[in-house]
Amino acid sequence: MPLIPYALTRPFLFGLDPEHAHELTLGAIARLQNTPAQCLWSQPRIADPIELAGLKFPNRIGLAAGLDKNGRCIDGLGAMGFGFIEVGTVTPKGQPGNDKPRMFRLPEAGALINRLGFNNEGLASFLANVQRAHSFRAAGGLLGLNIGKNAVTPIEEAASDYLLGLDGVFPHADYITVNISSPNTKNLRALQSDEALDALLGRLQERKLQLEASAKRQVPMFVKIAPDLDEEQVAVIAQTLQKNGIDGVIATNTTISREAVKGLAHAEETGGLSGRPVFEASNRVIRLLRSALGGNYPIIGVGGVMSGEDARAKLQAGADLVQIYTGLIYQGPALVRDCAAAMARV
Repeated sequence: MPLIPYALTRPFLFGLDPEHAHELTLGAIARLQNTPAQCLWSQPRIADPIELAGLKFPNRIGLAAGLDKNGRCIDGLGAMGFGFIEVGTVTPKGQPGNDKPRMFRLPEAGALINRLGFNNEGLASFLANVQRAHSFRAAGGLLGLNIGKNAVTPIEEAASDYLLGLDGVFPHADYITVNISSPNTKNLRALQSDEALDALLGRLQERKLQLEASAKRQVPMFVKIAPDLDEEQVAVIAQTLQKNGIDGVIATNTTISREAVKGLAHAEETGGLSGRPVFEASNRVIRLLRSALGGNYPIIGVGGVMSGEDARAKLQAGADLVQIYTGLIYQGPALVRDCAAAMARV
């Protein structure tokens, strides 16, 4: 267990503006990772190896993209017991994101709303951070790198940004995630439509195959989709993923629905809603994907996991692996072990 229980630090952090608390925490982890002080939050990793998409994951619990957008804290976060960590979303050029305030807590619902808008330092800085990380991967942890498009890039030119991202992250990733589902970049979710998705994935897969042939190394590519999709849309996405030879899917990103948080403070803020209210919506999409894709297609489930039982429910819905983000903010590092232990019993 971590040396300092999260229950002692959470009241202080929750007394701060959410984005300030986020940056303060990441700054501390970045400074103290790989030092003796890392014992403040570190805990042993539960061994529950699984092979998926040609990779051997040390256990089934991962960190979702979005928490460490610039890849500054890979080793420190990895010390919490994760089997895999996904960092980003990174865009080719650095960008400030949307105007502040842009992150809001809804504690009564165990939820967050964010409209950060892919704020990040850009590909060059991101890759420098990734290359500095060493202890997590040396201990067998796997690293996913999540790519997106710049806000100023017109949607019809989005493929050029994704190709730049793919070229940049390929040599350094265990797997790559294509983020087409953030609600905070204008028109981005339009890339989930059948023709746009087919065109984008066709170009990315062609480039990936070229990179793999040159490097003599295979790197799986996943696509992250939204929870706000109907059955027909999910079926089209599933067909398009298989048609283009995409290695797996991550379900799901945040939701734009506010049905589960009506009447709560900040509920009407624009942005993506994450945490407990997304749990069932995410599971619905996972079940639809599993039905459409068959039993062997890799699915990573994410959305609303606040306990080990929630993680087990994601596996029962059809996911192979599970990621957390908002649950980590509410529950702290102990959630990583709870989820890993619960899934190891499945």
